[in-house]
Amino acid sequence: MINRDCTLGFLIGLSMGAACALLFAPMSGEEARQRIKDTANEGTGYLREQGAALKTQATNLVDTTRKTAQGLKDQVNDAVKSGRQAFQESRTNATPMDA
Repeated sequence: MINRDCTLGFLIGLSMGAACALLFAPMSGEEARQRIKDTANEGTGYLREQGAALKTQATNLVDTTRKTAQGLKDQVNDAVKSGRQAFQESRTNATPMDA
């Protein structure tokens, strides 16, 4: 009885596997090549779009960095100029010490 049930289960599984194989049979070589080509073209397009977006982001980042650096440079130059001016005024307004 166990052998008969086992054999019956094996035959049912075999027939289901064969049916699935027929339903999901691989496509022809020409269809496969076309599908690969289409997928590659989609990937190429995606990479170009992402590359353009990355280039735009990098350009914006460089511009922002340059503006920030220029602003910091101007602040440092103004501080140095103010420091020199304050130093010159302190030397001019200083009184000699009595000995």
